[in-house]
Amino acid sequence: MPRLTTLAVFVLLVAANSLSAAEKSKHVLLLGIDGCRFDAMTKANTPNLDKLRDAGIYSPTALILGDRYKKNDTVSGPGWGSINTGVWADKHNVHDNGFKEPKFDKYPHFFHYVKQGIPTAKTVSIINWTPIAQYIVSSADVSIDTKKGTSYAEADDDAAVAAIAELAKDDGPTAMMLYLGEVDEAGHAHGFHPTVPQYIAAIEHVDTLVGSVLEAIEKRTGEQWLIVVTSDHGGAGKGHGGGHNNPDILNSFLIVSGEGAEKGKFEQQVYIVDAVPTLLTYLGVEIDDAWELDGHAVGLK
Repeated sequence: MPRLTTLAVFVLLVAANSLSAAEKSKHVLLLGIDGCRFDAMTKANTPNLDKLRDAGIYSPTALILGDRYKKNDTVSGPGWGSINTGVWADKHNVHDNGFKEPKFDKYPHFFHYVKQGIPTAKTVSIINWTPIAQYIVSSADVSIDTKKGTSYAEADDDAAVAAIAELAKDDGPTAMMLYLGEVDEAGHAHGFHPTVPQYIAAIEHVDTLVGSVLEAIEKRTGEQWLIVVTSDHGGAGKGHGGGHNNPDILNSFLIVSGEGAEKGKFEQQVYIVDAVPTLLTYLGVEIDDAWELDGHAVGLK
């Protein structure tokens, strides 16, 4: 009899654990590293970004311009506009860093669709390139801009601290966007290239911040996260404007990481606009054709 009781308890524990795993809530992080070249990232000592890549699927050549429209400049305005909305610049209408007549009312930040599909979702945006918060972000329950006259390296430190603080709350984010800008700053000051020590050092510093954020995510129980990592452009020399025919500028990268992601390397061409539909699909938000998204969900099991 005691043996049967022990066996029954064991079976119940296994069943409870299986049920718990099945009931994990889904959460997403869009991690943006401005101006980061993939070849430099692979040369740098980046154990945390390597961990994300190994735990998912990646492309070293995600394109920052689409097949239909390629006229916008290869700079941050259209890049982050496309990453956060899932549409190209001819739709969101940001062709440079001027933001003269953006159409983010018609093609909104992906938080809008998260809240539409999951009204109880908590959305958190933490950035330090101010135009993102000023023009692109919408439907954010928490919106934090850490750029206050300091260097982007210091602002990145503050952004990571803010992200960790949000993740430590009982009501943590369903969807978070975290932007880190110091790699781009280092590229403009010293050069966008794997042979530039300052550029590599900036990538390595960002990696340590990514590690601290991942630790905060791992401390949360009962949750299953999908993390998508990308950049708005690469770079050549000390710039990245007019890079329509320069692969060092034209290529970004895309990492889709987590239990819900496939493993390996993308065989098909992927684009920065694929980030949003991937995040939405993982969360279970049904994509409406009326949204006119240019991207597609990629890398999900």
